[in-house]
Amino acid sequence: MSKPQNFCGRTRREFLWQTGAGFAGTALAGMLDEDFFAKQSVAADGVTQFENPLAPKQPHHDPDATACIFLFMYGGPSHMDTFDYKPEMYGRDNQTVEVKTFGRGGHRNQGRLIEPRWKFKQYGECGKYVSDLFPHLGEQVDDIAFLHSMTADSPIHGSAMLMMNSGKVLSGSPCLGSWLNYGLGTENSNLPGFTVMLDPRGGPISGSQNWSSGYMPASYQATVMRSKGDPILNLKPPQGMSVEAQRAMLDTLREYNDEHLNSRNDNSNLAARIASYELAYNMQAHAPEAVDIAEETEATQKLYGMDNPTSAHFGRQCLLARRLVERGVRFIQIYSGGNHNDDNWDAHSDMERNHNLHAAETDKPIAGLLQDLKQRGLLSKTLIVWGGEFGRQPTAEYAKGTGRDHNSYGFTTWMAGGGIKGGVSHGSTDELGAEAVENRLHVKHMHATILNQMGLDPNRLSYFFSGLDQKLVGVEPVQPIKQIIS
Repeated sequence: MSKPQNFCGRTRREFLWQTGAGFAGTALAGMLDEDFFAKQSVAADGVTQFENPLAPKQPHHDPDATACIFLFMYGGPSHMDTFDYKPEMYGRDNQTVEVKTFGRGGHRNQGRLIEPRWKFKQYGECGKYVSDLFPHLGEQVDDIAFLHSMTADSPIHGSAMLMMNSGKVLSGSPCLGSWLNYGLGTENSNLPGFTVMLDPRGGPISGSQNWSSGYMPASYQATVMRSKGDPILNLKPPQGMSVEAQRAMLDTLREYNDEHLNSRNDNSNLAARIASYELAYNMQAHAPEAVDIAEETEATQKLYGMDNPTSAHFGRQCLLARRLVERGVRFIQIYSGGNHNDDNWDAHSDMERNHNLHAAETDKPIAGLLQDLKQRGLLSKTLIVWGGEFGRQPTAEYAKGTGRDHNSYGFTTWMAGGGIKGGVSHGSTDELGAEAVENRLHVKHMHATILNQMGLDPNRLSYFFSGLDQKLVGVEPVQPIKQIIS
């Protein structure tokens, strides 16, 4: 007869006996609160009481927003073709102009001007000019603050993506969602505090580094929600194991941890695993309802563009984001565009074909999200951020075609909700959109504004690593963009 397998130092027979006998305690376990279970574990020193790293924490000041949805237009949408109206460019198609650019093609001092392929019209009481690419979003401009003078440190996708997500051009640093979860914790222990939704065509360049917790514990990294099928994998219990059996297994692990508090040095690892199992167990009970949009009315689904095959997928993700916000998820990031080339906003050859596709996929869903949040009284507490890793150049990249190269010298992002003024435009680029010239902003100013609106001081929020108090915004003090804060 083969030797019984061990489970946490016990024989298989002991484990099976205890899980079976433990079913009677399942009801009691369900009635006990989290504080009871937290007291059963200790921290890494083997003595201090273990604390859930995602437990709610007090903000530095009263927050305007309790949740943030980041709509990431991967690839770099063209600002002068979307929200940064440049009338000087019309009628000058194919003219050679003197302009300094730096992108994938390197440094250049002149180029062939590409006239925008879309017309602009004014919307809202503020009279904001918006491209014909976004007729639905144009109707929402009175709730949006446009930032037309954004700059970044790199015109290359990989490093620019990392900067937009983590504040650094190199990998290994925590992303924005991780900083928010570290600073504030989560409001709902049954759902992840940070989720990412990817484009069905694939993930962005640099992959998971864009939603990594970096040098912070893995508990702060994102949970990726799939673009097809069940949004979150492994929510169903393993075949042949009921939810009650899983609860009993957790109880057994906790009991084992208690009995070996003073005799083992690795109990902190077990405590961390128990916390992870606890979240997984809770998600199995609550996440399926959170991501089930079947209960949404037909009118609501239509508001998000789900009645149109072109916009249905991104619309579904925006609707899921609203449902997650309602249930206390802190930070949600949705990617428009995946993989490479024209599968995202990276329009190097045919600007018109590329942007027509991606704008059609996102225009109505984003407008619907703003409308839906507002009519439910959620927009005032939900910060919406829109943007890519950089913008595009006013000149053509190649001798033929209408494509534009990358531009980190000046581009547009926008914010709405969560204490942000609506109907305003801040900063500007030159008459061709080549670089920011008025009220220049850096990505770190946008990050500082997000943290500030969520109740965190960007210059105070830090994490000690490698001998330094690391910060999302860097070592030098950075102020939020006060001109757009209500």
